[in-house]
Amino acid sequence: MEHFRYLRPGKPAVFKDQYVTKVTETISAYVPGSRGQTAIIGLPFSKSSISLSQAAEAPARIRAALGAYSTYSGERNTDYKDHSIIDFGDVLTHPADSDESLNRLYISVKQMLEVKACEKYILLGGDHGVSFPSIKAFHEQFGSIGVIQFDAHHDVRNLEDGGRTNGTPFRSLMESHHLKGSHLVQIGIRDFSNAFHYHEYTKEQGIKVYSMADVEHDGIVAIIENECRRLSKETDAVYLSLDMDAVDQAYAPGCPAIGPGGLTSRELLAAISAAANFKKVIAMDIVEIDPSKDFRDMTSRLAAHAMMRFMYH
Repeated sequence: MEHFRYLRPGKPAVFKDQYVTKVTETISAYVPGSRGQTAIIGLPFSKSSISLSQAAEAPARIRAALGAYSTYSGERNTDYKDHSIIDFGDVLTHPADSDESLNRLYISVKQMLEVKACEKYILLGGDHGVSFPSIKAFHEQFGSIGVIQFDAHHDVRNLEDGGRTNGTPFRSLMESHHLKGSHLVQIGIRDFSNAFHYHEYTKEQGIKVYSMADVEHDGIVAIIENECRRLSKETDAVYLSLDMDAVDQAYAPGCPAIGPGGLTSRELLAAISAAANFKKVIAMDIVEIDPSKDFRDMTSRLAAHAMMRFMYH
C-alpha cells in the first residue's frame, strides 16, 4: 500500500520540531510493572462544590496544557526529557452518589500508592472535596502526613449544613484522625473570604495559618522553607494541596471562587519549587479549576507549570 504523504492516521496533525520534547511526550499510561519518577491520577469530581462548578473537566484540560511546554529548563540548563511520568488515568465516579464517588477516589488513590510505581504523585481534581479521600489514602500508606494548603479559604466548614463538600475536606480529615491540626499549614488565606467562627476553629485546632498579609511581610519562599523543615521533622510525608483560588483572579480566572489580592503566578511557582526541594514532599493535588470559566486556559496552563515545578527540581 502506498504511504500517505501528508496524512498521519491516528496521530495529531501538528508541527513537530525534531529537537523539542514536549512534556506530554514523556507521559505513558500505567500498565502492571510500570516504573517512573512521577505518577498522575485524575480525580474528576465536582458535585460536592458549594458553588456551580465544572471542575470535573479540569484533569483533561490540565493534561492538554502540558502539551504546550517543553521539558527543557533554560534557567537550570537541564532537559527533563528522560523524566518518566506514569498516568493512571481518571477515576470513574458515580453519576449520582457522592459518598460512593468519594469512596472510589479513596480506593483508586490507595491502589495507585500500593503498586509503588513512582516516587512522587500529582492528583488532578476536581473540587477541593477530593482532597479528603486522597489525603486519607496517603495517611494510611505513609503514616503521619503534613499538609501545606494553598488556599484563599480555610475549608473547615461544619458538616451539618451541607455534608461533605469542597468546603469541608480538612475538617473531615482532622475529625476522622487522618490529620493533626498542628500538621496543617494554610497559606494565602484571604481577607473577607472566611468567617470568624472558622478563624477561631483553626486556632483551636493548632493549624498554622498564613494570611496574604503574612505572605507580603515574610515572603512566601521563607514561609514554605520554614514549614517544610518543621513538617519534615514531625511527619512521615508532606502533601501539597493547591487550591487554585489562592492565586489572584488576574492570574487564575478559571476558578469558581475568584477574588483579588491573592498570590501572583510567580509567587506560587516559587513556592512549589521551594517545597519540591524537600525529600519528604511527595505529593501535590491541584483543585478548583473550572475550564468553562477560564480564559484561554490561563488557569490550566498555570497548573501545568506548577506540575513541572513540582516534578522537575
